[in-house]
Amino acid sequence: MEVKRSWLVYSGMGDSVFCYYCKLCNETKLSLFKEGYHDWKNIAETLKQHERSPHHETSFLKWKELEIRINNSKTIGNINGKIIKTEIQHWRQVIERIISLIRVLGNQNLALRGTHDKLNLENNGNFLKFIEFLGKFDPVMKEHIRRITSDEIHTHYLGKEIQNEIINLLAKKIRLHILNCLKKAKYYSIVLDCTPDISNKEQMTMIFRFVTISEDTGEVTINEHFVDFIQLYDTSGFNMTKVLLDKLREFEVKLEDMRGQGYDNGANMRRKHSGVQARILELNSRAFYVPCNAHTLNLVLNDSANC
Repeated sequence: MEVKRSWLVYSGMGDSVFCYYCKLCNETKLSLFKEGYHDWKNIAETLKQHERSPHHETSFLKWKELEIRINNSKTIGNINGKIIKTEIQHWRQVIERIISLIRVLGNQNLALRGTHDKLNLENNGNFLKFIEFLGKFDPVMKEHIRRITSDEIHTHYLGKEIQNEIINLLAKKIRLHILNCLKKAKYYSIVLDCTPDISNKEQMTMIFRFVTISEDTGEVTINEHFVDFIQLYDTSGFNMTKVLLDKLREFEVKLEDMRGQGYDNGANMRRKHSGVQARILELNSRAFYVPCNAHTLNLVLNDSANC
């Protein structure tokens, strides 16, 4: 006679049988469901005894209760999973608001930080003041500020390091778009200007100028885009030329496609033989891209300067 026992599981590796319910839901150490049973001569009687045992019945009830909770998504794992998803969604919404706010302040050319970098202090800058403003009307930022002020969290993504990181990421994305447009236009002009910053470090501004034609309307547009600030440790014509070539190589922009140069009136920029303008013109006239290292530049650039 065939008897169906859905709880009975066979292990080919150990050549033994186990009780599925008891293996999962019972902590007692009966050999049938913990270590496996392989006394095949007496197995029929052993299975009958085990099936009627209180250990098996208790395990069966525990498993059925667990099965119902699994089907209804009421297990601890499901509950924790929902909490984690809710928390992920909250932080994603917080980050979206922070990035959007930084973009707005950048578009309006407004400074982000003030003399303080904590919430609810005077002179803590435009960024934190707008965060406080959003917290009065937006439930996501209101909850975020509540967690911060109650010391429930210590990582809040409102610090100056995060602001700088987001600004750099946005800058890279914008620069990539500008360079893609430039490469599509092919020909360009370069505009460089040097000036010391507030800490008296010499900074060189790098600007690309190129023409684009709209594919839809055929409209011709002259574009002029700032792409980078470059700190200069040596303001000689040779070094500034090397820095420029390094940047062109980094941006994967071809030197031979340059059709114009714009500089300030500094001698190192416009000097007839050793200025940046003269060196770039000489390199461009030779119609090849020079590898950006000091030895090769010395050979090519100094050769033209000594003519």
